[in-house]
Amino acid sequence: MQTLRASKCGLSTSQLSPAILDIIDSLTKAGYDAYIVGGGVRDLMLGEHPKDFDAVTNATPAQIKQVFGRRCRIIGRRFELAHVHSGREMIEVATFRAPPKKAVTSASGMILRDNNWGTIEQDFARRDFTINSMYYQPRDGIVLDFCNAYSDIQQKKLKLLGDARQRFEEDPVRMLRTLRFAAKLGFQIDQSILKVFDEACAQQLREVSPHRLYDESQKMFSMGRLEQLLPLLIKFHIWRQMFADVKPEITTFMQRAAFNTDQRIQIGKSINPAFFYAVLLWEAYLERADFYRSRGVVEAEARAQAGIDVLKRQASRTIIPRFAETFIREVWEMQSRLIRPKPQHIMNLAGHAKFRAGFDFLLLREQSGDTGTQGMGEWWEQFQELSNDQKEKAIASYKRNFNRQHKKTTADEPEEFVPLVLETEVNRRAARRAKQRNGASSAPQAEQSANNTTQNGSRNSSNSANDRRSNDFGTNQNSHPITRRRRVQRDLSQVVFGPTQ
Repeated sequence: MQTLRASKCGLSTSQLSPAILDIIDSLTKAGYDAYIVGGGVRDLMLGEHPKDFDAVTNATPAQIKQVFGRRCRIIGRRFELAHVHSGREMIEVATFRAPPKKAVTSASGMILRDNNWGTIEQDFARRDFTINSMYYQPRDGIVLDFCNAYSDIQQKKLKLLGDARQRFEEDPVRMLRTLRFAAKLGFQIDQSILKVFDEACAQQLREVSPHRLYDESQKMFSMGRLEQLLPLLIKFHIWRQMFADVKPEITTFMQRAAFNTDQRIQIGKSINPAFFYAVLLWEAYLERADFYRSRGVVEAEARAQAGIDVLKRQASRTIIPRFAETFIREVWEMQSRLIRPKPQHIMNLAGHAKFRAGFDFLLLREQSGDTGTQGMGEWWEQFQELSNDQKEKAIASYKRNFNRQHKKTTADEPEEFVPLVLETEVNRRAARRAKQRNGASSAPQAEQSANNTTQNGSRNSSNSANDRRSNDFGTNQNSHPITRRRRVQRDLSQVVFGPTQ
């Protein structure tokens, strides 16, 4: 072990957040040893700004809880940790680990329980990568380096502590972390790792919980080096273990989406990792929708069922949360709406909550050479930059083209004419109008014509009127007070029109 001065490693307390300093000072004041460890120390040495910091101490989780009280929450079964809140930040505090007294592992060697406390020397030996095994004490200004990890950082080498095959068996997720660090940091993977990183080794990921694999995929998609990571997933046989129905090849669409995602992260914009899942599963979704169409399922139902099937299959590898599934399906459903919108729906679509995600997806498809977008990606891009008056003109122009195309399709496939009113009903109405025009004297003749059409036989004028009223109201004419009321002709000469006193 060597003790390095923090200043020589490029470290200072000014680079740290007030939250991590509060955790370290509180544990030290309570009489415990406390250090900053892991990726936060590594990123500071590389001149990058860490997203978060992790702390490690010789205090047990119960003792950490006593120090911080209600600010602390104990989590985890396999690996018990303490989450401590300081202001708006949450710091993960772990206890020094020792080798388990009684190994609790799966058939393949994956550790199922790891809550045996130990010393800092034992904790160092339990860590995975050398570059993540430096312990930084900010108040003392020192860094404890047990395995010449500072040299590995300077040489940009990615090494595992101990036997690589055994470390992967203990936790197969370390394979994903290996590729993630190699892509993110630009480090070269050590030869000892490359010897054991084969297809059989990658299959151990099937023993990992799909929930945990989804969390790891979120980190991969949002680290800002997705374009460099995708080829590594295929090269090291991870692709088939992570994605159920996605062919192990990087399409132009995927490459553009990965570049776009990385670019947004670099300029500080937010991203939704579920968006890239929508990109990855797009081809599988289209194939499944075509399958249902070939079976005669209507278009809307075929798309809906295809989305359910594809996401259900993906859940066997990574379980996507319900809210993320809803987002993915809405992005897919927006494609048909944006490509063939009705003119009266254009403004509502532009204000839809998922319009931006659906538009970005459509534009990436179009830029990737997908002719199925019909050029609507560029149309929507220009539409968003117009003023309100210009938008109305653009909608009017689109409406003319839309109606022209609609007429062509209807001319090619004429629809069968279906009358809105049946002929018998027309005859009944004609008989009523004739009765009103001719009066009571001509009523029997019109009545006879209507009865001949409806094949009800001949009836007298009073009986036919009763039958017609019964047919109209569904009951006998004497059963309703309105039908029993007799109209009285009023003498309008006695009525005074206009305002009254």
